[in-house]
Amino acid sequence: MPALLAPKPSNVTPTSDAEPVRVCFMIDRLSRAGTETQLVALVRELDRSKVRPSLVLLDGEDDLSRALEPADCPVLRLGVRKLFSPKAVGAARRLRAFWREQRPDVLQVYFLDAAYLGAPLAKLCGIRKVLRVRNNLGYWLTRRHRVMGRLVRPFVDATLTNTDAGRDALVARDGVGPERVVVLENGVDTGRFARFMLPDTSKKVVRVGCVANLRPVKNIDGLMRVAKLAREKFPQLMFEVAGDGEQREQLVKLHAELGLGDRFVLRGSVNDVPNFLRGVDIAVLPSHSEGMSNALLEYMAAGRAVVATDVGANAKLLDGGRCGVLVPPNDGAALAGALGALLANPLRAAGYGAAARRRADAEFSRAAMRARFERFYRDLAAA
Repeated sequence: MPALLAPKPSNVTPTSDAEPVRVCFMIDRLSRAGTETQLVALVRELDRSKVRPSLVLLDGEDDLSRALEPADCPVLRLGVRKLFSPKAVGAARRLRAFWREQRPDVLQVYFLDAAYLGAPLAKLCGIRKVLRVRNNLGYWLTRRHRVMGRLVRPFVDATLTNTDAGRDALVARDGVGPERVVVLENGVDTGRFARFMLPDTSKKVVRVGCVANLRPVKNIDGLMRVAKLAREKFPQLMFEVAGDGEQREQLVKLHAELGLGDRFVLRGSVNDVPNFLRGVDIAVLPSHSEGMSNALLEYMAAGRAVVATDVGANAKLLDGGRCGVLVPPNDGAALAGALGALLANPLRAAGYGAAARRRADAEFSRAAMRARFERFYRDLAAA
């Protein structure tokens, strides 16, 4: 643990070994997106005898957010959709009252608005440690975001990220001291993918699947062009994308322009990702940028043959290419060639799937993730 996380002696409050660390998590709302999914999983997995969680939602009034709230965890919904509004003043009072009741040792904030409201208020309320989470490489941050980030930084004791690449970006682009960054990797519920058959790329129809929100960074338009490129050379390939988002209308138009027909299907939101991946032989991740991809972890847990762009933590997850094929980003020809190589060698495809499954079980299960966070919180409280 970085030395900075050890508080000054005057701030130390003795903590019994038997007393759980009280951690309050704060985020805008809950959804099925990657960061929110990992947060909900962490809260549900934590051993309540070691870590006692509570949850604050800036908004969280919609049906989906309510449905995803974890059990056995106090939840406060503030109903704030605009941070800089009169309603936020009343919300701050309610939040202080909630913290007086829950007495958290640690506040862990996700996303910008939660950090802007939560971090300064937490220090005013005497919360000992404030952690900020950023599990992407900050590709979308504007100059205004970076200025606001610098303003809130004095109230933050450490920033958590889930990849070495994320740590490097925080240090190089955001000016965060390396001693203030902690890498804690995500996990995947490997039990949901038990007893999956290994991929077989020798079939007459080979399904290529992708799980992604329909946003430009996920490069689904590039995957469509790969499908068109591969149409003549690899007629057995069928492409399916599970996910929805802001780019859907644009992608539907591109689908028609490329004449992909039923060779490329946009499935929309899929609640049962394991069932979707059960019908997939090759899983692709064509993104321009990633932190630690939840989709890639799911591909690995499902034992699929994977082709992924070499961005973010993809190379680390795939063990440098031992558990799947890495291709350069923005290189449709390389991605199409990798698909063709897996078609030509079904044993290699199955080998990649088996190796990926073993790696997910050993290093990236939810149990492994829970142990990493519980150890971190224990060390933080005992400092």
